Amino acid sequence: MLRCQRDRFRLPDDLTYLNLAYMAPLAEPVETAGVEGVRRRRDPTGLGVPEMFDEVDSLKEGIASILGIPESSRMAVVPSASYGLSSVARNLDDSPGTDVVVCGAQFPSNYHVWKRYCERSGGRLRVVPPPVEVDGRGLAWNRLILEAIDDATAVVALPHIHWSDGTVFDLAAIREASLAHRAALVIDATQSAGARPMNYGALRPDAVVCASYKSLLGPYGLGFAYFSERFDDGVPLEETWSGRERSDDFANLVDYQDAYRPHAARYDVGERCNFITMPMAAAAFALIEEWQPERIEEYCRTLTSEAIHRLRDAGFWIEDEEQRAAHLFGVLPPSHVDPVAAHQHLSDRGISVSRRGSFLRVSPYLYNTPEDLARLVDALLELC
Repeated sequence: MLRCQRDRFRLPDDLTYLNLAYMAPLAEPVETAGVEGVRRRRDPTGLGVPEMFDEVDSLKEGIASILGIPESSRMAVVPSASYGLSSVARNLDDSPGTDVVVCGAQFPSNYHVWKRYCERSGGRLRVVPPPVEVDGRGLAWNRLILEAIDDATAVVALPHIHWSDGTVFDLAAIREASLAHRAALVIDATQSAGARPMNYGALRPDAVVCASYKSLLGPYGLGFAYFSERFDDGVPLEETWSGRERSDDFANLVDYQDAYRPHAARYDVGERCNFITMPMAAAAFALIEEWQPERIEEYCRTLTSEAIHRLRDAGFWIEDEEQRAAHLFGVLPPSHVDPVAAHQHLSDRGISVSRRGSFLRVSPYLYNTPEDLARLVDALLELC
């Protein structure tokens, strides 16, 4: 069992931060790596091929390991999840279907890109809303998504974990359904990568995207995307110099190459070798490797168990443990408690959570203590 890691972070003593799903606070090693990266830019003569290529490849190996992807060459560096999704959508015209299946109340980046795709394909964007009844909600929602996949489906685009309430989607069953109907499976792992173990390689998805600034503990403005072999001949959003063959031969860059570097390198964002954010992400990955997603998940599950029981006893609704994430879950207040007022009530007491629709989204991490969760519950019970 992991111990609390609050001493590895620099959170204010009077702040109860239960908001990892909004943005991870910088761990001390990650902050230090960023400062050192800034200082490294003082003298650019020390920045060359190793910094622009080897460090990026090493980082791709790190994220591939976290995601369970066997080939790190299929990872691309992107500035955001939306960038990765746009690259994926641009290169899925080989699908026999036209429609896209997404879940209701999905993060906007996962809605707008597929709406535009459907406008281009002439298909429908099938938004599968959550069931009205909360009892058995997660199981029922997964069943509705499976029922929405048919021969007209070109893409099933889902998060591993719903960003507002922590519902876990059964990606293994959904992948089998997508394969049966020759539809692509595109996964957004932004809210799960690093905090919930998942072997994405075993799922054989077509693409996986994730931003780094949440459960990957990394900097803002950096993300990663996995592209399967169906994208090996695709057209990237940018024609970058570093995505071409022999781009590490600086002296002869104007010997222009039409061929791209193998696999996902063509989808790397321009100026991918950011000398500040790359070392920060590497430091974050080192922490995740030390702590391991399985142990992070277990810490959060144990940490929140008593608090969840107390809230349920007081009339708050929280999804069953088997159908939600341990590090991210939605708290639905009783009907007489206004979620907007409840969110403000918590904020006034130095307790940071997010409000997403009717849910208070609670997302703890290794820097939280049982006292943090007790403080949250006590504050919410004041409203009952």
